[in-house]
Amino acid sequence: MGKSKQTGNHKSDKKKHISKTWKTKRRTKDLDQIHTDMKPETASKLLHQDVDYDVTGCAQHYCLHCARYFVDMQALKEHFKTKVHKKRLKQLREEPYTQAEAERAAGMGSYIPPKVVEVKTQPVEEDMD
Repeated sequence: MGKSKQTGNHKSDKKKHISKTWKTKRRTKDLDQIHTDMKPETASKLLHQDVDYDVTGCAQHYCLHCARYFVDMQALKEHFKTKVHKKRLKQLREEPYTQAEAERAAGMGSYIPPKVVEVKTQPVEEDMD
């Protein structure tokens, strides 16, 4: 008699519990919200925020693409090298889904494939240290 085959485990990413996925505590911005944040006028406001003592790092070290605050510049630079940040940049390359695209998919026009958007890591300003 052999050992029984294991069908699943608790740590699998595919089987995360749905309540943990949608809780607001761990909720991050959606990709279309980040695309609106990446527009130059909004991006400059987010990257040059006033000092806020309630936010991590006093709101001075912000990753625009991941919508996260960091304690200091060194932590932000280390974050730029991580797999999580690079994966987010890859996700942001595709143009956000629009209402016009939804109508074309429903048969009210011809299909146009989504455009590829050039996304690069934000420039780091050294004088913030």
